[in-house]
Amino acid sequence: MAFNHLPAAMHDALGPLSRTPVTHSMPMARNHHPSGPARSGEDRPTPDAVLDRLAAAAGRAARITHTEHLPPRPGRHAVWPDRIRSEVVAAIQAAGIGHPWAHQAEAAEHALDGESVVIATGTASGKSLAYLAPVLTTLLDGSEAPNGRGATALYLAPTKALAADQRRAVRELAAPLGTAVRPAVYDGDTPVEEREWVRQYANYVLTNPDMLHRGILPSHPRWSSFLRALRYVVIDECHTYRGVFGSHVAQVLRRLRRVCARYGAHPVFLLASATAADPALAAGRLTGLTVREVADDASPRGEVVFALWEPPLTDLHGEKGAPVRRTATAETADLLTDLTVQGVRTVAFVRSRRGAELISVIAKERLAEVDRSLPGRVAAYRGGYLPEERRALEAALHSGELLGLAATTALELGIDVSGLDAVLITGYPGTRASLWQQAGRAGRSGQGALAVLVARDDPLDTFLVHHPEALFRQPVESTVLDPDNPYVLAPHLCAAAAELPLTEDDLPLFGPATAKLLPQLESAALLRRRSSGWYWTQRRRAADLADIRGGGGSPVQVVEAGTGRLLGTVDEAAAHTAVHDGAVHLHQGRTYLVKHLDLADSVALVEQADPPYSTTARDTTAISVLETETEVPWGGGRLCYGSVEVTNQVVSFLRRRLITGEVLGESKLDLPPRTLRTRAVWWTVTEDQLDAARVNPEQLGGALHAAEHASIGLLPLFATCDRWDIGGVSIPLHPDTLLPTVFVYDGHPGGAGFAERAFHTARAWLTATREVIASCECEAGCPSCIQSPKCGNGNDPLHKRAAVRLLTELLKHAPETPEVSAVPETPEDSAAVPTGPAGPGDPAQPVGAPASHEAPRVPAPSQEPPPSTPPVTAPQAPQAPRALRAPRTPAPQASAPPPPQAPDPQVPGPPA
Repeated sequence: MAFNHLPAAMHDALGPLSRTPVTHSMPMARNHHPSGPARSGEDRPTPDAVLDRLAAAAGRAARITHTEHLPPRPGRHAVWPDRIRSEVVAAIQAAGIGHPWAHQAEAAEHALDGESVVIATGTASGKSLAYLAPVLTTLLDGSEAPNGRGATALYLAPTKALAADQRRAVRELAAPLGTAVRPAVYDGDTPVEEREWVRQYANYVLTNPDMLHRGILPSHPRWSSFLRALRYVVIDECHTYRGVFGSHVAQVLRRLRRVCARYGAHPVFLLASATAADPALAAGRLTGLTVREVADDASPRGEVVFALWEPPLTDLHGEKGAPVRRTATAETADLLTDLTVQGVRTVAFVRSRRGAELISVIAKERLAEVDRSLPGRVAAYRGGYLPEERRALEAALHSGELLGLAATTALELGIDVSGLDAVLITGYPGTRASLWQQAGRAGRSGQGALAVLVARDDPLDTFLVHHPEALFRQPVESTVLDPDNPYVLAPHLCAAAAELPLTEDDLPLFGPATAKLLPQLESAALLRRRSSGWYWTQRRRAADLADIRGGGGSPVQVVEAGTGRLLGTVDEAAAHTAVHDGAVHLHQGRTYLVKHLDLADSVALVEQADPPYSTTARDTTAISVLETETEVPWGGGRLCYGSVEVTNQVVSFLRRRLITGEVLGESKLDLPPRTLRTRAVWWTVTEDQLDAARVNPEQLGGALHAAEHASIGLLPLFATCDRWDIGGVSIPLHPDTLLPTVFVYDGHPGGAGFAERAFHTARAWLTATREVIASCECEAGCPSCIQSPKCGNGNDPLHKRAAVRLLTELLKHAPETPEVSAVPETPEDSAAVPTGPAGPGDPAQPVGAPASHEAPRVPAPSQEPPPSTPPVTAPQAPQAPRALRAPRTPAPQASAPPPPQAPDPQVPGPPA
């Protein structure tokens, strides 16, 4: 289909496609029962009709830059393999599912053959049933053993809500099988008195990687009977395990395989993924096994209408007089309000917790003006709620009591929210895989669905709504993870040694970097080498060394100052930007002001208030080069990749008027700096290139600054990351390169693979960056092209035209397929690389202040203060992260992992 950028008052020229009802599209993934106000298929409006109503208001049609129609698709049935037990087939049929789709039968066949398999098909394609059929068959076989538990299965979910949803689905499906299948959730919310029953009697345990890492593996002797019988490990939504988190989970799974082997078990891994590039390769890197791939989606799909929506420019002006677009948050709240009034069941996805709360608040206020009964039909759903709050929201969503929900990605992952008509996506979620995952939440029963991407005022979103081919004609991204990252691997080697002494036979399991790290851990007095292997030597729990979510320490508790009531928690790494003194904090539709952030006690004291503004933190960053690993000549300049040290400090916050985003003022903050050793890509330009680009010294700082901002905004299109996962610095004369330099770095200790991806796609990445700046309609720069919402320099200086000329000149010399050359390692080079953290008298940042910076969301490594994390230097073996070195006094244990979903009261309790 040709793409169209629609003029005002026009929609897709092709008109509606076929709307023949798909009568055989039963929900394969989970069994649900429509309830509440969900319409029948005959009464449900078509996606085009819903979109027409949204666009009918004055000026709205012009905001739709493109509509994409995905036509309905029929399903292809198959038959279950003969080895699926007849009782299981009967239970599936009792749930209303007559025959499996072809991909379900294929995946079940691989599982029964003992082959690990990844099912990478679309949303609502029945991935759950594909792995449940062989799992239930095996559990039914095991129930006939003398002890009643001859076979067990372990289910891993990335979120609490998904584990609870799966437990409910398994119970309903397996009800005809009686007590042969005993599912139970084991997580941070499981009562202590129930945990022993789960260990001894449950044969299908649903948990998460955090609990596996901190609870099950360190206590494996207590789980010996369960692990000895383990036949299957199910990893749901495995595409979410990417970057540093995915690398940690990969090592947790290797530890699981090792402990299972100790008990004589070699489980088969069954993975479910959204559509992804090369899912078998990604699943293999995650598990360390050879994995078969099932990616031919045979399930039916209703019609999907996907609209790209750009909010209009306002009469307001931002920094430096730049034009300001209406915020995506306000626009989404308006759309959610309209859809709720129409009775259209909708989920609005937003990336931040604060955004979810704000959309809910605005929608409720506007609904109250229409009908006083409607505000109660809209709510927010995000992480950080207390368990009882989460359970109440999930129950209201399933019952149909809620018509509209503003949610973070906690609701993106597989939860069965059947009956939805529309999905609103507030800003590009960072990857095409997440975009389609969120869009797939609607239409899960095979009916038509509407999805709307509401663009934020930033370079990437602006580029995408005007270049729809980048969304609809490109494959989804590859999953990026690096289990060999020494900052990830080292703590897991310690945890593995604490579980069972490490031996030479274990080294291949944990990867090639293991042999180089073990001597480092010995030197740090964390492991001790004996004739039989390596042993953990510390009193503290080894599992506490690795914070697999990257939170960077104990969560900060948000407490109401007047009452002492705990409202929720914030990750430690986000506390400097989210709950600093004076920050606006939203919780359950109520607004609070942070009175004081106590970093020592990990507490933020808040008071309820009603300020007419939101707050946005700003920070400053300095960067130094530790090692240049590879470089490519781009004319006289060079494109480089290597290790860097970044020093970051939150220095102030902006107050922005609600709805409009107008800047009301800036307040200074006094927070401690943080230091990060990570990976970066950087490029330099020479004086000759500056002359050819007609960039004079007065324009240079603004040109580099503008190019840095725009390139950071566009990188998520080329790497599986979010803008807040990366940071950047630009400086007219960097002391390490002695040239004008722009850096873009990973916001995780040791790197996350994003900068490396940027290095290998630099030509396409910087070409798109140049195009988005040049094509923007503004005069001197705006948030849609070169201004950044998190710039610590106040978006000053910026020079839009000079940035375009500079990038044009740089790209003239960019090779089509660069030959990457490693930088020679000489004694002089090695001597120049620091081997430890800066001492009290060492400079904390390069000479000269950078012209600009943009810092990521999570700048700090975990466990101990950031300055104590050493670099990974060459040519020596990677050093063990300082957080793993033996302390003079025992270190406090990290807090419990983020608890998954609280158990339902109906989970079987201990036998009387």
